[in-house]
Amino acid sequence: LEAMATAGAFDCFGVDRREALWSAGAVAEAARPNTIPGVVVGVGAPQLPGITPVETTAADLWATGVSPNSHAMAHLRPALVKMGALPASALRNVDDRTKVVVGGVVTHRQRPATAGGTVFLNLEDETGLINVVCSLGVWTRYRRAARGSSALLIKGVVESASNVINLRAEKIETLSLAIATVPQSRDFR
Repeated sequence: LEAMATAGAFDCFGVDRREALWSAGAVAEAARPNTIPGVVVGVGAPQLPGITPVETTAADLWATGVSPNSHAMAHLRPALVKMGALPASALRNVDDRTKVVVGGVVTHRQRPATAGGTVFLNLEDETGLINVVCSLGVWTRYRRAARGSSALLIKGVVESASNVINLRAEKIETLSLAIATVPQSRDFR
């Protein structure tokens, strides 16, 4: 009940997430041993503050692993724009060999045995996916951030050929998300 309430499953009944979560807690208390069956105290929620868009996304991710209405990166977009970072969707309009900055949640980290130490990252933002190529030198220099962060800010050079767009990383930094609960990346599988 708690996960369903947190995910907004009861919105269709006119009960917002916080009210539903409050009621789920009251029902759970009533289900404890040594309580009188059918007696539930405190089901009606007091006046609670509204839930923010960031809290809604975080609740969705915590409860279900996905957020149908927003992406964790969407909440950072205004700050990313100020830093000059492009969304994934804009990379198709960037000329080959142009230096850019991007930010995203890490979805994959791969180091094929045949790639000579090159590591491939996939980032996701609210507009799409970004393929990132990290040379052995870049990976070694920025390994701590690249390996341990759930979201990254990457400066690099666009490589565009045959409708395939990659970003050759030159600098990698940790990107702090407003939402701590993002799905785990699939690493080195």
